[in-house]
Amino acid sequence: MNEGKSDMSGWLVRRASRHAWAVLAVVLCVPVVNVARASSDGGMDNAIVVRAARTWLDGGSPYADPHFLYLPGAVLAAVPQAMLPLAALRVLVPLTVTALLAAGWACALRIHGISWRSRFAVLGLTALALGFAPFGHLVTLGNWTVTAALALPLGLLCAVRGRWVAAGAVIGAAIVLKPLLAPVALLFVFAREWRGLAVLVLVPAVVSGGAALLMPDPAGFVTRTLPFLLRGHDDFVRLYEASPGAVLARLGVPAAVAGVLAGVAALAGVWCAYRRWRLALPGPLRVVEAGVMLMLSAFLVSRPSYDHYLLVVVPLLLAGLPCPGSVARGPWFWLAFVPQVPGVTWPWLEPVTRRAYRDCLTLCVLAAAVAVRPGLSLGPVSRRPALQAVPARPALRDDCPQR
Repeated sequence: MNEGKSDMSGWLVRRASRHAWAVLAVVLCVPVVNVARASSDGGMDNAIVVRAARTWLDGGSPYADPHFLYLPGAVLAAVPQAMLPLAALRVLVPLTVTALLAAGWACALRIHGISWRSRFAVLGLTALALGFAPFGHLVTLGNWTVTAALALPLGLLCAVRGRWVAAGAVIGAAIVLKPLLAPVALLFVFAREWRGLAVLVLVPAVVSGGAALLMPDPAGFVTRTLPFLLRGHDDFVRLYEASPGAVLARLGVPAAVAGVLAGVAALAGVWCAYRRWRLALPGPLRVVEAGVMLMLSAFLVSRPSYDHYLLVVVPLLLAGLPCPGSVARGPWFWLAFVPQVPGVTWPWLEPVTRRAYRDCLTLCVLAAAVAVRPGLSLGPVSRRPALQAVPARPALRDDCPQR
């Protein structure tokens, strides 16, 4: 009788696993089809980069468009897309964005030694796609933030395995495409991994410098894009910025005061990241949470700061759910995502131009959750060595059970 029950339970588990994969496939494919049907170029944000590449191919300056906010290397990276017909981009862009998000989730899981074929991996990615609105927004927009959403987990995976030079190369390559991960350089400073830091700096410097020489205006990023960023974008784009500085200004707080408050919050976040690193606890959570805290600190003060930036850090935190003491096991982590549940109508916040208020709330609560993670001691920091390379196996299981 017991053997029969065991066989039946095993059969049910196998059936449930197959059904979960089928559900995940549908959940990921439906947005791709919707974008392919509704857009003419695969996404508004990706179209900006592709248009800049086409302008360069025609002999013009990609920085003539004030909404092109990327380093010169991104222009060259977008040239293959500029060669494709729009009909192909309509399908390939959302499909590629979805694949890169799935790959980033797989890398986040491997940091903790969790198989990407596990039930937790399938259910976690399904939950992100169904229950986290920025996931759908990023697929719809085709924004190149997706490169950072893959590069940060991959870079941290290299770091927890002691391969800091490889981590620097991965992060540096992502900065070439979009300078979103620049704050992660501080993690290399914390770890005193100077060779990895040198690679991180040199890769974007060399590639961007070489690409700039091919532009009609080599200094266009400095003379046009940086001033535009420092002004906080134009009036239309400012409605979608989720940083506290932008949101407080919309609520009537003087812009200077709002900027100072956001800056103080960011500095506090950097201090929390450093403190988290200095605790020198075993396992990958130390590297992951310090890196995530640095990114959240940047999002608190950066202009712009959008809801889809959260996809750079959220999968990393969610992947740590099986690990005792992780941020994802605290209530504030889950409360931060309540404003991001798709389909929920919020009083007074129904217009899309007011969505930034909800995004700002999520960002601030999530940053607070990471800063005061469960079990984080407020006593004196550890004086153990700042760097302890974590082997690929099996030491990654120190604070996270195998799945």
